[in-house]
Amino acid sequence: MMHIENNLPNPLFHIGLFEPEIPNNTGNIGRLCVGLNSHLHIIGQPAFEITDKRVKRAGLDYWDDLTLRRHVSWESYISQVSNIKRVFLFSTKAKKSLFDVTLQSGDHFIFGKETRGLPDEMLSDFEEQVIGLPMLGPIRSQNLANTVSVAMYEGLRQVAQGGSLDTKIT
Repeated sequence: MMHIENNLPNPLFHIGLFEPEIPNNTGNIGRLCVGLNSHLHIIGQPAFEITDKRVKRAGLDYWDDLTLRRHVSWESYISQVSNIKRVFLFSTKAKKSLFDVTLQSGDHFIFGKETRGLPDEMLSDFEEQVIGLPMLGPIRSQNLANTVSVAMYEGLRQVAQGGSLDTKIT
């Protein structure tokens, strides 16, 4: 496994899950957050208990290293964001691709429920910051954990290209 020393501020990204429904996805996303020095935010009421053994099994023994924050509502979450221009909402309804935006360390990536995505009101309030993944085949969407992974690694790629990541392998 490759470990990269970095000089980035903590966290690299903020990953927000709005009312997640599948514990295994949340566990996998938590593991991604630990691996990429990012914070996980659970927004609203998840459909399961965070203590669910399926969450921790998917997160493996990394769960204790995760910075996890709970927010009772979207309003409470967004009120704590210092620069709302750096909040990107992911949706299959997006007109822009993830690859059309310039990402920075500290950005917020928000993902919706596995079965319904994000509410239309949230999407319309952040219309210019709604992005998605391009899909070439006949599917409605990608798996949530896979989408988060693609977004985080594209963000890491962009941050590294911008020169703010020391890519020394340890």
